[in-house]
Amino acid sequence: MKTRTVELVASPRAPHFVGDGFRVHNFIPSGFRLDMQRMSPFLMLDYNSTYNFPPSDKPKGVGVHPHKGFETVTIAYKGRVAHHDSSGGGGVIGEGDVQWMTAANGILHKEYHEEEWSKKGGDFQMVQLWVNLPAKYKKTTPKYQAIKSKDIKRHELPNHEGTIEVIAGEYNGVQGSASTFTPVHLFNARLKKGGKADFQISAEYNTALLVLEGNIIINGTEKVPTDHLALMSNDGEKFNIEAVDDALVLILSGEPINEPIAAQGPFVMNTRAELMEAFNDFNIGKFGYLED
Repeated sequence: MKTRTVELVASPRAPHFVGDGFRVHNFIPSGFRLDMQRMSPFLMLDYNSTYNFPPSDKPKGVGVHPHKGFETVTIAYKGRVAHHDSSGGGGVIGEGDVQWMTAANGILHKEYHEEEWSKKGGDFQMVQLWVNLPAKYKKTTPKYQAIKSKDIKRHELPNHEGTIEVIAGEYNGVQGSASTFTPVHLFNARLKKGGKADFQISAEYNTALLVLEGNIIINGTEKVPTDHLALMSNDGEKFNIEAVDDALVLILSGEPINEPIAAQGPFVMNTRAELMEAFNDFNIGKFGYLED
């Protein structure tokens, strides 16, 4: 079995605000080797690195907006976010929780700092992924998966070196909690200093590692510091990571969806005509109603 090598290590781009509640570094799409086709099925990765929000009586966030044709996945590491959507989905995601929203045929949603957390303020750290849907699923009914930290399956590494949290996909026989439309692996690796973890994933799957805390070494040679993303080449199945100090790493990997991508703003379809249809459906109210 061949070792998968590192194709590039990407530094965080200058942060920008999404609404007034999410200060993010965008990693996907951010260049020819991190574009939507290269990273398929992952369309977007926004990373809110640890940022301290002061107390606020009015929760910060993003008001009502539409999505169609894909899924949004929000992983909470620090802070709390309240979500509501026009299909009736919603709730609060706190530290360690995951929100997996399938926009599919069209949905409106809004997301804000949870009210009580907002009043106190504090450190806030989140990741939001957009995961594409194949054409045959883009017009299915929207759905919502609220995955609490306590329900996420875990694999304990030997010698107390750390834990692999399996959000989606499979690791060492442990099956993830999230249901997906195409094969996707999504893991949090929480490693103690000196801890090591081995991974074996199909070479066909597009794979990247985001270092949220600490510093790691991949395959004993490639150093990846905090807040950087490593893109893995599609040249092998196995790789390993070692924590230089206590580390938290998000591993994302998925089978590419080999279909055309037509993307504009909050909609991702397969053709320009379908994009125009999505805008029209939104404008005439087919996504339902949600109060801002």
